[in-house]
Amino acid sequence: MSTWSRSDASGNEPSAAGSTGPGSTGAQTIEASASSERPRIPREIWVLIGAAFIIAVGFGLITPVLPQFARSFDVGVTAASIVVSAFAFFRLIFAPVGGRLVSALGERPVYLVGLVIVALSTGATAFAQSYGQLLLFRSLGGIGSTMFTVSSAALIIRLAPPSIRGRVSSVFASSFLLGGVVGPLVGGVLGGFGLRVPFIVYAVALLIAAGVVATFLSGARMHELRAGTAAPAMTFREALGHSAFRSAMVSGFANGWSNFGVRLAIIPLFVAAILLGTPHESRTAQLAGFAIATFAAGNALALTFSGRLADSIGRRTPVMTGLVVSGVATLVLGFVTNIWLILGLCLIAGMGAGILNPAQQATVADVVGNERSGGSVLAGFQMSMDTGTILGPVLVGVLIDSLGYREGFLTTGMVLLLAALAWIPARETLPGRAQDGGRTAAPDDPALSRDEA
Repeated sequence: MSTWSRSDASGNEPSAAGSTGPGSTGAQTIEASASSERPRIPREIWVLIGAAFIIAVGFGLITPVLPQFARSFDVGVTAASIVVSAFAFFRLIFAPVGGRLVSALGERPVYLVGLVIVALSTGATAFAQSYGQLLLFRSLGGIGSTMFTVSSAALIIRLAPPSIRGRVSSVFASSFLLGGVVGPLVGGVLGGFGLRVPFIVYAVALLIAAGVVATFLSGARMHELRAGTAAPAMTFREALGHSAFRSAMVSGFANGWSNFGVRLAIIPLFVAAILLGTPHESRTAQLAGFAIATFAAGNALALTFSGRLADSIGRRTPVMTGLVVSGVATLVLGFVTNIWLILGLCLIAGMGAGILNPAQQATVADVVGNERSGGSVLAGFQMSMDTGTILGPVLVGVLIDSLGYREGFLTTGMVLLLAALAWIPARETLPGRAQDGGRTAAPDDPALSRDEA
């Protein structure tokens, strides 16, 4: 994979920093890459992976019960969906500030403070006495969430060796999704003891994650990384000069709409509606948890190979494939009423997301590179996902309230399929797979090093 140099004077897309120079050939580059042993994942990334697992378990605990907890205050589907969107909305509006905090204070302190903020707001959510209080506490949690999300992404890009970016993204996501499998299952069970219990447990899990990072992620090592950064920070405007980054913004929006918004806010309500009046109605919370966990299981299954796939065949094909698979499964979901078919489609949609995400994350990392700070770029990409997470549940909730679940899932499936089309003009960023008119060439081919205006 490549890191990227500064834009040239013409404003065209910059060339890959991973090029071997004018005297080298593509064959030499590929041969050298094949003969060298892939580096190991750094210790600091394993610390972040462990923390991600703890966070994911906690987040998964509240996923099955949050929409139902909101509806317990006598509100409709749209209002319950707004609780999910409010969290993402505050992530969205605070993202630029989060990016600047990372550049000014460093990744580690921003990460730790963010976790503590989410822990405190989640604990307060457990004791909310009205819908307004619930909305307020979840909104405040979004501020902390954007702080640790941007800082962890910046750390991973800085620490990950370029040749294993896809693998690192896959392992990190696998850890998060393994927790995502365990969390909803446990959360569904805890919901049977009361809808407030999972929030208390999640708050404790976040404090544990903060303790893990504070203990094992060395502040001296973070200072060393920042001191070693010589190149100026990449701006968001500069990143938009890359066609692949523009496409990643579109797919990030669609991914946020479907997999972070509709999946969490609407699927539990959909399962509850399907089970209403059936013998399984008493198990609604547990089966809603199973649906979320099944999606996460499909995601984790795909992540066993999708990271290496992105490091070998390139970024574009896995991204487009994942969007199509997830889009079709989501589109069909609105036409089924059998709980087992719903679980099967959730599994397939999860696999599509698992194929998509490592390649998408690696594309953004290719654009930023590990020798530059990219806080504003990462914040901008996160904002695209959060915008989808905000709009998706609200608009789909309105469609469901007025027309039904079928129309809501049809719309969501179409958003994913349209995002796949947005990747057709994207430039491949993986070295050795750069495309120009459909041909493949080495990363030092000057004809492939930029997008022509």
